[in-house]
Amino acid sequence: MSTSPARETRAQGATGRPGLMLTLATAGFAVNFWAWALLSPLAVRFTTALHLTSFQQALLVAVPVVVGSVGRIPVGALTDRFGGRVMFPLVSLTTIVPVLYLGLLGHDALTSLLVGGFFLGIGGTAFAVGVPFVNAWYPPHRRGFAVGVFGAGMGGTAISALTTVKLVDAGGTSTPFLITAGVLAVYAVLAWTLLRDAPGRPVPSAPLPARLAAALRLRITWQASALYAVAFGGYVAFSVYLPAYLKTAYGLTQADAANRMAGFVLLAVIMRPVGGWLSDRFAASRVLAVALGVVVLGAVVQSFTPGLAPLGTIAFLGMAAALGTGSGATFALVAQTAPANQVGAVTGIVGAAGGLGGFVPPLVMGTIYGEFKSYALGLALLAVVALAALLLDLLSVGRDRIAHV
Repeated sequence: MSTSPARETRAQGATGRPGLMLTLATAGFAVNFWAWALLSPLAVRFTTALHLTSFQQALLVAVPVVVGSVGRIPVGALTDRFGGRVMFPLVSLTTIVPVLYLGLLGHDALTSLLVGGFFLGIGGTAFAVGVPFVNAWYPPHRRGFAVGVFGAGMGGTAISALTTVKLVDAGGTSTPFLITAGVLAVYAVLAWTLLRDAPGRPVPSAPLPARLAAALRLRITWQASALYAVAFGGYVAFSVYLPAYLKTAYGLTQADAANRMAGFVLLAVIMRPVGGWLSDRFAASRVLAVALGVVVLGAVVQSFTPGLAPLGTIAFLGMAAALGTGSGATFALVAQTAPANQVGAVTGIVGAAGGLGGFVPPLVMGTIYGEFKSYALGLALLAVVALAALLLDLLSVGRDRIAHV
């Protein structure tokens, strides 16, 4: 069969483009997650200035999480329809509005912080844009690693942890918000100019409700949702609540606690593509089993509040590595298993489960500490939930994969 010169040129351009598309998508994920996490490093400061209770502090950092999580459901389905080239700039530009509101007007009262935090959650929906976008650019045997690399964009929370408090101290409360808004605007322009959807990507024609209903009927949707609620939910919970936990349980300064949280996040970020890479070579369910086992062990150890040097540090870093690996493995499973024209819808639902998994623990931890002045019960509950996920993985997901093979 002969190939026209024009078609051959287009094919060569397409095969040379996946790396650039992956880089741009990962950058977009990181920038939007940076914005999504702006309130967490300042939670202790807002608590002191506004005389918030432990529950109100937990609510403040959890609201963007739950909105960003639930919002992934429609955003993922819309990405299936309109593509990442439209959705990445749209999400980024929309996120600028709450960022500017919080920086200029909305940081002087709990109500305005919650309103701003609600709309700040839009930044968290960028995840549901990137997975189907990246997935369409790569063949099945490379999707685990590619989606894992994209998932490393969750390191945007580390940027926030490392810079937000320092920027406030240097220039005032509005400084980190203004800088983040500027970066979002620059990225939106770059994305609109450079991003391209994969040639021949499947575009669904069914209405949005019908596509979401079809995704909900898939077994992999429910399995991956449960696993991601623990893996990524645990990561989100620690990334938003760890500074407050370390300050309260160990008496660390706000800056020291934020730096340690950034270390936790960075390790999880590094391990996410590793989890995807391992899942391209071994069964994703096996990678998940090892990761969840480490989470169980780390949570049990930390429930006794050991000293930070070395046991507490080892427990937290072990959980960070395991949660990052498990998150990468979960979406390797989705990328390899979900129908090509439903990856966005499935991603939205699974991503929502992961974010909601991160919404509940900070509230539980804040409530438990307010009642008992101890975090032990909350960490013990994490160990129980991780153990339940491990059993699901071993008894259901692993067997399904064997049957599929």
